[in-house]
Amino acid sequence: MAPIIGINSETVTNVTSTDFPGHWPGEDNSWSLSSFRNTFNINIHHNEPLDSSFSLVAIEAVYVHNNTSVIQDEVLCQRLGLVPFRGGKEGIQEFLKWHPRKKDDGMNTVVEEEEEENTKFDYNTIILSLKIACTRNKEAEKGERDPLKAYHNAHVYARDIQFKPFGRQEQYFSGEDAIGPTNPDILVAKLRPGQCIDVDMHAFKGVGSDHAKFSPVATASYRLLPTITIMKPILGKDAEKFARCFPQGVIGFEKVSKKEAQRKGSGYEGHEGENKAVVLDPMKDTVSRECLRHEEFEGKVKLGRVRDHFIFSVESVGQWESDALFLESVKVLKMKCEALKQNLQTMNR
Repeated sequence: MAPIIGINSETVTNVTSTDFPGHWPGEDNSWSLSSFRNTFNINIHHNEPLDSSFSLVAIEAVYVHNNTSVIQDEVLCQRLGLVPFRGGKEGIQEFLKWHPRKKDDGMNTVVEEEEEENTKFDYNTIILSLKIACTRNKEAEKGERDPLKAYHNAHVYARDIQFKPFGRQEQYFSGEDAIGPTNPDILVAKLRPGQCIDVDMHAFKGVGSDHAKFSPVATASYRLLPTITIMKPILGKDAEKFARCFPQGVIGFEKVSKKEAQRKGSGYEGHEGENKAVVLDPMKDTVSRECLRHEEFEGKVKLGRVRDHFIFSVESVGQWESDALFLESVKVLKMKCEALKQNLQTMNR
């Protein structure tokens, strides 16, 4: 059975798979590692820093010395904790270590805080500072209503957060490798004259399974490769309408050649030089089935999805480039498989 899922106007066909052991008498469909190696391949269609699917640095502790803005302390701390940061790869991967944190059980809070302070070193804690105040702009025109022109520091952005290296951190995080926000234009707060924010922050290295703020992935998804098969010629104005049924770039046009127009039974007889619809890039299709709604295309097009061709899409928050994210995710998957393998061996004992 062909590995194509049929996409009809109201139904989906060929969704069940029969390629597994014991389904057909005398036919072996057991999974084979060697066969998988021969058929499996990965194609990188585009590789951009922010769009290609881990450990990271995120603000964990915020010490508020002064906050006279309209944002409550706890809300400000939450906003600061969600600002994504990046730094030199060598420093983040090799130098920074995991920071041990104890679970809060509501008891011995003072003692635990003192113990945590004694466990913060240059290899597990990043110190950041945000000290900013809003003042009036004396050079602004009289009656100016734009706060960005009337005041200084009316808006507080992620770029206002300062990195304060200590110990050996300057060796790994300096120049272009310094710790800083992935997007400097993230709005943190709005201030007016007389208001200020004075906070110190401690950022630690963590993983996404501990908290979403440590994850470098914004959105990760996958879909099956769409297939579009033109069964009969679609010409002229119908071809233009057919192209509008799909996202831009999926369907294109070609001129009907003289050879095609002379071939009997081709459907192009007498249409030499006219535009015909052709499939350019089915990967851009969203399988909306729009073309199946129109009578003029009935029996002329067949939609489907390849059941064993997966298209993954991963959006990076900015700390990791897309290719590095993929390789790191493979490492994590291998670690989980090894852990499962060891647990299975333990169960047998």
